[in-house]
Amino acid sequence: MPEQITRTGGPETNATADEVAELELISPEFDDNGPLPERFSYARHNLPPPLLWSGVPENAAELVLLCEDVDAPIGIFVHWVVKDIEPVVDGVEEADTPRGGIAGRNGFGAPGWSGPHPPAGDRPHRYVFQLYAVDQPLRLRMDANVTDVRAAMSGHVLARGMLIGRFGR
Repeated sequence: MPEQITRTGGPETNATADEVAELELISPEFDDNGPLPERFSYARHNLPPPLLWSGVPENAAELVLLCEDVDAPIGIFVHWVVKDIEPVVDGVEEADTPRGGIAGRNGFGAPGWSGPHPPAGDRPHRYVFQLYAVDQPLRLRMDANVTDVRAAMSGHVLARGMLIGRFGR
């Protein structure tokens, strides 16, 4: 049975579900738990999808965006890490990085987006997009990875949003 994905709380927040506000995170290109269009996959155009969000707390200092394949055979695989997003930003265009955002290292060790590429024949994998609002600048180095980001966010998450896209080959 696939692991359950919770919409609020979580170890990276250091807070209970009641203490972390919820951000709305959507895409004009796919529904929550719906299929990701092929153009966002590694084998096609390898474009990051457009995302929109709302509900960022006024006291947020920075936003962080992550995308992870939670069904990868090697364990959770990171496809996108973006930190330093300005809290006034309310989305990102297709094939872009959010304004002010700095792309950290993904699971391939490269900066920026690397689209879905699950093993052929696997059931569709879940790609979990997570947006975090934090109460202080993270002040991470340019090439920070998801471990660096999660450690810096610990105890500083004000709000969190999640969107899941599915992709299989």
